[in-house]
Amino acid sequence: MTPGGAGLRVALVGLGFGAEFAAIYLHHPQVRSLAICDSDERVLQEVGSKFGIPERCSDLRAVLDSPEIDAVHLVTPIPLHARQSVAVLEAGKHCACTVPMATSLEDLRTVLRAQRSSKKTFMMMETAAYTREFLFVQEMARRGELGRIQMLRGAHYQDMENWPPYWEGLPPMHYATHAVAPLLLLAGTRASAVHCFGSAWMREELRRRYGNPFPAETAIFRLEGCEAAMEVTRTLFHTARAYTESFHVYGEKASFEWQQIEEEDPVVFRMEPAGKAAADTDARRGRRVFAERVQPPDRQDLLPEEIRRFTRRGYYDKENPHLSFLQGGGHGGSHPHLVHAFLSAVVEGKPPLLDAVTSADITAAGICAHVSAMKNGERVDIPGFDAQECGSHG
Repeated sequence: MTPGGAGLRVALVGLGFGAEFAAIYLHHPQVRSLAICDSDERVLQEVGSKFGIPERCSDLRAVLDSPEIDAVHLVTPIPLHARQSVAVLEAGKHCACTVPMATSLEDLRTVLRAQRSSKKTFMMMETAAYTREFLFVQEMARRGELGRIQMLRGAHYQDMENWPPYWEGLPPMHYATHAVAPLLLLAGTRASAVHCFGSAWMREELRRRYGNPFPAETAIFRLEGCEAAMEVTRTLFHTARAYTESFHVYGEKASFEWQQIEEEDPVVFRMEPAGKAAADTDARRGRRVFAERVQPPDRQDLLPEEIRRFTRRGYYDKENPHLSFLQGGGHGGSHPHLVHAFLSAVVEGKPPLLDAVTSADITAAGICAHVSAMKNGERVDIPGFDAQECGSHG
């Protein structure tokens, strides 16, 4: 924790998955203090004791009313995201929110209006935009190794049986940001139209909450100002596939494919230069494509030294009994990158990569895809969000 009066005062709200971020905030050099909030008193006290955090509350209202809090990181259930984000922004505090930003277009617009009015930073904490794999492919694209992108594919397979009730029957594309975000960010654009088909059968009790009959949905997106198309598949129930959040990018010169099994390494394909095949004496049809298993590097160099260790899982601060338990390494090492990106945006007064407009564009793609699925694949145009709605950051 930063000594003295320097740094941001942060509140972490929601301590299920949210507890994964506590140690990162405590060690980040731009953080002055960390408060925690959870409606479950047992969880609140347990996490507070583990990390030695004295500032604890069980009501978000106390966080919003406190003049001692500058920024809030929401790690709360999906149905609360839009309403709580608006409340944080209207309270004059910077807001980081776990995915998705919202589950309706109107809620996206409401968050954008609150961000514009407050002029505070909003960032959707999309882990897929900061994994080792994404940072690796992003660097390939920057170096021109991919060539022109020809096609993009993403998938998120996960079985949600026995998760909290709000997950029951959730439209798959309402939680598609893990597959959509890396593709749109690499393409440098937004999705402008979609055809999506729901797939398979789902038992009746899972259909009731959202009126959604589909355990799986597959969408094809048209991208604004881009010749490439994007395909995304999302499954939530009744599908025998091990968990994965994956993306594939196919370029003229090289392509990247996520591994089929999480324990394996991804593959990079490289095509030999044009003209070389024609010169071969065997007059072989087509060019050679070389496949290579790769291990994307751990980009600790992008982080402050104090939080670099959290890209990897391990026991930290064993000399401190409050902090000596397993932490770090979540979602491809993305957690410290997310925290650093959010805090840096606040401190520097610059929009983060996943600012309000970009986050809305990513989320809207999935929302509109489900609308298309409910209309048997009918084309649905995806609205763009005017940059003025995002406003300035400070």
